Parts: sequence; C-alpha cells; structure tokens
Amino acid sequence: SHLGVLTIKNTRYLIHNEHSVLFSAVPIRLAGSESTRCSGRVEVYHNNSWGTVCDDGWDLNDAQVVCRELNCGPALEAPRSARYGAGTGPIWLDDVTCSGSEISLMGCPHSGFGTNTCGHGQDAGVICADLIRLTGSGSTRCSGRVEIYHNNVWGTVRGNYWDLNDAQVVCRELNCGMAQQAPRLVPSDPGIIQNWLDYVSCTGKENSLTECQTSGFGPYRRNYDYYYYREIAGVICSGQVRLIGSGSTRCSGRVEIYHNNSWGTVCDDGWDLHDAAVVCRQLNCGTALKAPQSAHFGAGTGLIWFNNVTCSGNESSLTQCQHSGFGNHTCTHSQEGFLLSCTLFNFCEVTIKVHLLPLVSPPPGKRGSEREPHHDPTFGTPDGTPR
Repeated sequence: SHLGVLTIKNTRYLIHNEHSVLFSAVPIRLAGSESTRCSGRVEVYHNNSWGTVCDDGWDLNDAQVVCRELNCGPALEAPRSARYGAGTGPIWLDDVTCSGSEISLMGCPHSGFGTNTCGHGQDAGVICADLIRLTGSGSTRCSGRVEIYHNNVWGTVRGNYWDLNDAQVVCRELNCGMAQQAPRLVPSDPGIIQNWLDYVSCTGKENSLTECQTSGFGPYRRNYDYYYYREIAGVICSGQVRLIGSGSTRCSGRVEIYHNNSWGTVCDDGWDLHDAAVVCRQLNCGTALKAPQSAHFGAGTGLIWFNNVTCSGNESSLTQCQHSGFGNHTCTHSQEGFLLSCTLFNFCEVTIKVHLLPLVSPPPGKRGSEREPHHDPTFGTPDGTPR
C-alpha cells in the first residue's frame, strides 16, 4: 500500500492507496502568554475557529505528537491547568489519548470536536525542546555552540563560512536579541561530533536556521586533518534583556526587553527591588542595589513592552514574572522602570588561543576573503544527548 500526504486549503490529509482518507490533520498552533514557537497553549483550527484542548488525560505522549507535528524537538513537559493562560472561544478536544507515535493530533483517539464538560482553566499545553539549542561548557541561554536536533540526535553546524547573518537567525529563533558575535570553534575531539548542517548561508532575516540555504542535512564527514574542516558554529547574542541609556554600564541602566524583533522598555508601575533582582540575575550582574523610577537613565523611544511587572525575585528571567502582557499599558516613556545598579560577583580573565587558517573558495552568496580568527572550544565538547 502507498502512504502519502495531500494538502487542500491548508488542511493536510493522510491518504492510503490514494483513495480513502484516514484522518485530517487540522492546523495546530501554540498560543498564550509567554508562548514560543515550541511551547504554549495547544489550539486547533476547526469549523473556521481556533479552539483549545482540555487537559483531561493530557500527558507526555499527547505532547510528543504536538511537538512532532510542529517540527519541534522532543516533548519535555505536558502542562495542564492553563499554564499559558486561559484561552477563549470553543474547547474543541477532550480526552485525547495518543500513543506518542502518531503523525498528527487528529490521529489520536479523542471525545470528538466540541464534546466536553471543561472550562478554559483546564486548557492543555506543551513544552517541546526547540530544534536548536546553545550548549557547551560556559554556554548560557543566549550564547554557546549551535546544535540542531534531527533524526532524534543533536548535532552541530559546520562553521565554515559561518557569519553574523547566520548567527542573527539563531538569536532570533531563540528570542535572544541581536547577534553580537559568530565564533567558529574548534572542538578538542572532533571525532565524536555529529555534523548535521554545512555551508549555511542566511540573509539574516529568516525566522529559523532551517529556512536558510544549506547543503542539506548530513551527516557530514568528521575527523578531517585541517582545522578549517573541524570548525563548528557558535553564537553570542545580546540576550532578551539589556541595560542602556545615558550613563549606563553593563550592570546599570534603563531596562529594555527584546520581543517580536524589537527592543522596548518597561513601565515603572510597581517596579521594585524584587523585579530588579531578576534582571541582575539574568544579566549575571549580582544582586540589585537600586531600582529607580521615572526615567533615571533617560527616556526611551519606540515600544513599551511591559507594565505592572511583579516578580518574587527568584525567577530566572523577567518574562517569567507576572506582568500585564506584551504591549498592554497606559504609560509614557517618562515612567520607564530602571535597574540602577547591581553588584558584580566576580571578574574573569580569559585566555584565548588563535589559529591561523587557510583561505578557501566560498559557496554561493558568501565572501571567501572574509576569514575570522579561530577560537578554541570556549563552549566545550558536544555530545548527542538531548537535554
């Protein structure tokens, strides 16, 4: 028998012997507060409306199917009880029971569209590993060795011709602000690395590294004799939070958040030391000393992203704190919340080894004469284990 996929008006149908429809794969998305491309409240599109999924029986097998359908990495968690906020409109599915191997959520048994006794306080969600991660010794959420998840294995991206445009796409995909550097790394033991992508060429405007021109998924050869062939890609992004303004330093300034490809400020309604402490921690700047208000570091311009921020002080990111939602405020730029100063826990001295590399002919769209100094493995030795 023949198995295929037919697409008609944005609805995919799994077909058997090119005649009978087994099930339709309706559009699916992740929504809600703090949702990302691979985490959020699960919603399906049916009868011209987006609706949620009730969490009765919702588990990791169900989440795994959603993650696969959205081309994300493996399911890490199956949140219940509207963790990503209560949806609105219909609740389309309930009692979803997947084995975890289905191609689409519609291939799993469920109670039928609209058949439930749930409220939106029971909306189901998923947290999937993204298909991309930054890892290695010394890595942070927004800096490290670039790895891609493919065929159930994490692997690296070859660093030949890797540049700031490529790094910018990774930073955008991870919601990590702007690319600051695109280091090319030489691992201490290239023989254990799975190389998935090579000859990556991005314009810098793509939303995902997989949208860029590449030579396709490997695996590509390892254990080359020349450093050039051992290079793997890394990124250093600005991060989702920055401190800027007149008189600002690395650990003091006006707080700005990167969201939806734009930097925006934080309104000072309720801004206090608990909120400032989270920013200090996020920037690795020690403890908060002051949390001044009323545009101490000068008024910003453009968007105001956050208002009514309420942190306990223990969160690892400002976006994990309660707030009014992105862009929901009645503030002006004279009311922006600021982090005046954090203590610094320590200063580090870094020794970098530099290797001189040969020039080689570039692939289409890259300038081969542009070679950067080549750094030893700042971000450690890869392994193939998802985390």
